[in-house]
Amino acid sequence: MKNKTKTHAAPFWVFLALMTLAVLTVLELNKNALAAWGVCLALLALYAVLRQRFLRGGHFYLRLIALLALLALLCQVMWGVGRPYKLRPAVEKSGGMTEVVTLRDGKVQGVLTADGAVEVYAGIPYAKPPVGELRWRAPQDPEPWSGVRTAVNFAPMAMQPRSSEIYNSLSRIVGFHDYEITPDDNFRDAVSEDALYLNLWKPAGAQEKLPVLVYIHGGALQTGQPWYGDYSGEGLARKGVLVVNFGYRLGVFGFLASEELAAEDPNGSTGNYGLMDQVKALEWVRDNIAAFGGDPENVTLAGESAGAVCVSALCTSPAAKGLFRRAILESSTASAPVPQHSFRSLDEALQTGRETLSRFGAKDIAELRAMPAEKLVEAADTNHHLTLDGYLLPVTPYEAYRAGVHNEEALLHGFNAEEGTPFILFDRGNLKNYESKVRGYFGEYADEVLRTWAPETDAEARDMWLRLYSAVYFTHGHYCLSRQDIRLGVPVWEYYFAKENGRLSAWHSGEEIYCYHNIPADSKLFDEGDRALSDLFSDYFVNFIRFGDPNGEGLPVWEQSRDGTELMLLSDEQKMIPDPYREIDALLDRMQGWED
Repeated sequence: MKNKTKTHAAPFWVFLALMTLAVLTVLELNKNALAAWGVCLALLALYAVLRQRFLRGGHFYLRLIALLALLALLCQVMWGVGRPYKLRPAVEKSGGMTEVVTLRDGKVQGVLTADGAVEVYAGIPYAKPPVGELRWRAPQDPEPWSGVRTAVNFAPMAMQPRSSEIYNSLSRIVGFHDYEITPDDNFRDAVSEDALYLNLWKPAGAQEKLPVLVYIHGGALQTGQPWYGDYSGEGLARKGVLVVNFGYRLGVFGFLASEELAAEDPNGSTGNYGLMDQVKALEWVRDNIAAFGGDPENVTLAGESAGAVCVSALCTSPAAKGLFRRAILESSTASAPVPQHSFRSLDEALQTGRETLSRFGAKDIAELRAMPAEKLVEAADTNHHLTLDGYLLPVTPYEAYRAGVHNEEALLHGFNAEEGTPFILFDRGNLKNYESKVRGYFGEYADEVLRTWAPETDAEARDMWLRLYSAVYFTHGHYCLSRQDIRLGVPVWEYYFAKENGRLSAWHSGEEIYCYHNIPADSKLFDEGDRALSDLFSDYFVNFIRFGDPNGEGLPVWEQSRDGTELMLLSDEQKMIPDPYREIDALLDRMQGWED
């Protein structure tokens, strides 16, 4: 009889073990706090006791009800309990506090890295919180504060749509291959409409005339945050650069446009509140950076993806004139005759604004301002483009360059070998869909494209579609920008990043961990070749930020571009190569009406 009882009990214990493993997996992927782990394990243990003592011989439906009740409680705990919001610390392991720094608006004190080599100041306000009546208005000076502000935590990320933590975890596993199981990240990052704060990294100790890099993060003008490790300022600070980045308004909070908002703005501007924030941050740097040992006369502006689109716009914006000297653009521009993303006309912006009012049932801006940010954030999918507002952007960058208008005196920019991969990962080309994709993008030029790029296998179709997609949305704009600056006498250096590794490789944004010198020392996803390339790439950046020329002693010569087709290959080898997209660029020039 004993053996029979044990045999009948075995399936239950196997089931319970599998359920426990599933629950623990979800708790980890969902970033639940340890308290939630304890509650869930206690519920599973309680269920096991009840099942064995009182329900083992009970009616099937009674056992089913008990199991469903357990599942309901587990779900309630995993999705409703023990997932606290938390501010990210400026450094993971503190090496102590910095000296107090006196700024225009008050005093701040930051934190040292564990080895004491870098000072980090996080969460310094550069504008008033853009909430209430300040929602959709130009940023205002921050309120001065008394005493010493401890700048040891990054501020909340700007209001934005949030993916589930499980989705984010799976993205790290599938896309980045760098997921870690640790209790240190069992929380949700704070998000707020009150996000106009900046962060600063500098070499430790008294400094003077440090070159300054101001970085604008990407994220399609819908998402993103300034504390992401790939573009942390720590790596370049260790090489003598003072690095600043910041949060800015995103989505509907940064890019809503309406006639009513234009009428209340002293400059008649609307649709560019996020871009106004970026100008405000640059003004803060001009007024305060010397207190940290930075040189306000030696500022380089950098950005990646949508951040690079913003840099591209600021290179021709009258509002940004004199606020920076040089520009670095990674993997995007707004310089083509027809910018392919993150850009729109005023008429388009105003129409989207009217649709947004209707979407939320609001009769005017006052009603929209009264709505909670958590509701409005849903409109980020349509309100995430820069606007030709007549003030910050009187004309497109293409038109401004043709008129000889620009703010940068030197340019370093480039793109990656597989820019388009993450955007078509689940919609790749093959022989069956290749023609329809080409016709959908190239219109009257489709026949020419199909004759020139004619795949014979699924693999060829996949590769050709990736190249065409990458050219349309990313690389062609860089070719346009090179020619625009060269024509105006601005020195240009352009790169082509193609390094393979165990992580993102040469996908969109894959270069950032290299050029900002942030490859983790203990990461097994990168080898010594990756670290050597990061040393070299970041040295190019530092030289450009410091002197306006990436070249320096001991580095392979990076030739200045003469016609926009010479690129510096940054991979296992480093050498000048012709632009691999020349044929596609020529076709896109004709499609978009490029004029020399």
